[in-house]
This record gives sequence, structure tokens and C-alpha cells, in this order.
Amino acid sequence: MSDPRTVLITGAAGGLGRAFAEGFAAGGDRVIVADRNIDGAETTAAALRATSAEALAVEVDVTSADSTKAMAKTAAEFGGGRIDVVINNAAIYAGITRAPFEDISEDEWDLVMNVNLKGPWQVARALSPHLPEGGRMINLSSATVMSGSANWAHYVASKGGVIALTRVLAKELGQRSITVNAIAPGFTLTEASLELMDDAETYGVDRGAIKRSSQPDDIVGTALFLASSTAGYITGQTIVVDGGRQFI
Repeated sequence: MSDPRTVLITGAAGGLGRAFAEGFAAGGDRVIVADRNIDGAETTAAALRATSAEALAVEVDVTSADSTKAMAKTAAEFGGGRIDVVINNAAIYAGITRAPFEDISEDEWDLVMNVNLKGPWQVARALSPHLPEGGRMINLSSATVMSGSANWAHYVASKGGVIALTRVLAKELGQRSITVNAIAPGFTLTEASLELMDDAETYGVDRGAIKRSSQPDDIVGTALFLASSTAGYITGQTIVVDGGRQFI
């Protein structure tokens, strides 16, 4: 029996990140739950271990080079020297200002860019030395990049940058047969989304080709595919998972 893969997921204390952790653990992978919220990460890891999965919680600030390097060292030790799959999921989403672009404060703009765009770059450069040939990196963008949601310039711009970063990393890491792709979810029912608006469960459903709300498992399936051996020739791509609310 072959050794299980090691999968590291940032922002995995809750929401979509936790759903990714559960999905990969269910497939037999060992999972590293990385999050700034170490208590939440420990809770997720404990829940995975309760299902007989191998799981480790690691505290990380994705905006910090020192923190991401420390995470990489701990993760590589847990994975026997290698990290097979990296999912850059950590992001600021709920709680940021929705306002015309000229009314967004400079401090909030910088914060969103630091977490949502600088974060994946920091994680990628910390973990790339530990990715084996044929490894996988999956970055989380957002379908809002395609629609250009008004009054959310910092979030939309940061997620657009993730798509651009994905393409560059695909070119550079492709020399080692490592694939790098992005997933752009539509509005998905996570804890953060439910806090964002009162009508979250019905928001946008009428605009979709598939007339229901998006659940975390709808996004997890795409990540599992991109991390699989059958997706080894797909790289630099952005897959929109939004039930057909928009086509690109």
C-alpha cells in the first residue's frame, strides 16, 4: 500500500477550508490544517483524527515570511519531507467594507491585499521547495472577478490577482511538472457567507442555470479532481464553480 499524500490547506479552521480538509481526509490523505486561528485549526484536526485520518493543526499568518517558513518546516516534517498538495484558501471575506472604491480606506485596502494576494505568494514560496515532481497547488479566487461586483474593489482586485499569480506559478513550477490552478467559487453557503447577508440562502439562485444555492461540497469536488492523477495535464487554469450564474 502506498503512503498517503500530504495535503496542506490554509484557512482550514472553518468554512470552505474545513470542507476541503474533510474531503481530502475522507480520500485517505494526511491533512495539515493551517490557520491563524489555532484553536479552530485544532478543532478541525481533532475532528479529522476522530475519523481515523492523520491530521495536524499548524498556526500560520500567511502574510508573514517567517510564519509561512515555520509552517512549511513543520508541515514537511509531518509529511515525511514532502507536501504533495497545497490549497491556498486563507482569505479575508466577511467583515470587510462594502463601499464605492473611493471610500475604501487605504488601511483596509492594504489588509485585504496582504491576506488575499500576498498570502498565497508567501505560502507558495515557502512550500514550493517541499513540493515533489507532480505536486499540486490550488489557489482560491472568486467568480466575482468575472462579474466585477460593485462596491467591493479591494476584494475583487485581490482575487483577480490570485488568477494572475496562478498563471505565473504554473509557468515557473511547470518545469518540475507541478500543476497550479485556481478555483473561482460563486457565492457559497459557508459560515462567513451566512453572516454577510440575511438572504444568503437564496442570494443569486435565480441567476443560475442550476437553481439552488452553492454548498461547500460543490467546490470540494473540483479541488479533489485538480489534485488527482487524472488532472496532471491541466495547469494555469481557472475553473468557475457557480452553478452557471455566469459563463466565461
